[in-house]
Amino acid sequence: MTLSTTTPTDRRVHRAWFVAAVAFVAILGAAGFRATPGVLITPLQEEFGWSSGTISLAVSINLVLYGLTAPFAAALMDRFGMRRVVAVALLLIAVGSGLTVLMTASWQLLLLWGVLVGLGTGSMALVFAATVVDRWFVRHRGLVTGVLTAAGATGQLIFLPALAQLAAGPGWRFASLTVAASALAVVPFVWWLLRDRPEDVGTTALGADPGAVRAAPSTANAAVRAVTVLASAVRTRPFWLLAGGFAICGASTNGLVSTHFIPAAHDHGMAEPVAAGLLAVIGIFDIAGTIASGWLSDKIDPKVLLVVYYALRGLSLMVLPSLFAATTEPSMLVFIVFYGLDWVATVPPTMALCRRIYGADGSVVFGWVFGSHQVGAAIAAVAAGVTRDHLGNYDLAWYGAGALCLLAAGMSAAIRHSKGR
Repeated sequence: MTLSTTTPTDRRVHRAWFVAAVAFVAILGAAGFRATPGVLITPLQEEFGWSSGTISLAVSINLVLYGLTAPFAAALMDRFGMRRVVAVALLLIAVGSGLTVLMTASWQLLLLWGVLVGLGTGSMALVFAATVVDRWFVRHRGLVTGVLTAAGATGQLIFLPALAQLAAGPGWRFASLTVAASALAVVPFVWWLLRDRPEDVGTTALGADPGAVRAAPSTANAAVRAVTVLASAVRTRPFWLLAGGFAICGASTNGLVSTHFIPAAHDHGMAEPVAAGLLAVIGIFDIAGTIASGWLSDKIDPKVLLVVYYALRGLSLMVLPSLFAATTEPSMLVFIVFYGLDWVATVPPTMALCRRIYGADGSVVFGWVFGSHQVGAAIAAVAAGVTRDHLGNYDLAWYGAGALCLLAAGMSAAIRHSKGR
């Protein structure tokens, strides 16, 4: 069977599903690679004597670039194609992670894990999922968005426990080299299987009319387009509500829980591999919650979903300090299950709102909204580290994040999208 002449009706399995599968693997790896510093905080403190604030600064830079790279990556994918951008991103991750085994000063951690790995993982962030969905799917968009978003949880599920064991056993250097090798291993699959557009293989997007005409690839300067779209979006009220809510989303997940849950659990006497295992369990339930959220986004007003998700997350974070003393007792496990279902369930409805409100610019707009997510995460990562250094515990960080999530629920309720831009 020749792919270049195949129409959607000639295939039992549409080519879009193969592209989505490759994207799933790439996003899975990016999420696992980005979350790795969480298991390295304690080993780096013990070997180099660096403070939580110093190491959290590297995580913060990583988070900011992970987000701010996204809109430019979306524009670059329009200009040069997803395959090239993702392959280069994986090489950046491999270089950044691999060279950390040679570092001797904290500024090198900032450069390698902060800048290089941040740029690499940012180019494969959720904006990559949005681009795949926009180009390859007309039907099942919400469901596929949920599945690709769940790839982030799956990456955490696979990598965190394994890397925690490596860091506690052979050492954190071995864990860093494992990340580098894993990133390199994905490059051939991306180059071989990922295709930029349905037209490249003689087909149309899944669910599209066979005669549908797709827009030609953009020839505009990627940076100019990203900034132009931002300049237009910032003049609209929904953008600020979406960006503000998503900044709080990042603060309460990537910045706080993903980065500081393991050292916080360690403060209460829990072994790091056990704490990493609990984060992995969050990933298990996150997969179910995110896929369900994607499915619901096709059927329910996305802003209603956001209100529910943020409110429930805020309440769960506010009770976490009282649960830490129970460690792995049933009360902590209830939090893990409940919080896991809500971990990144906010992504599919946020993508859906960007698509509905901003149309063809939706992917780039979501890139900027996702950038705000990572700025919020970066601020929370540093603030929580400084809080731990000065107060001796993370309690204030958990309470503050919970209150912000309740604010995000109110912001989401104020979004008006029925009339478009």
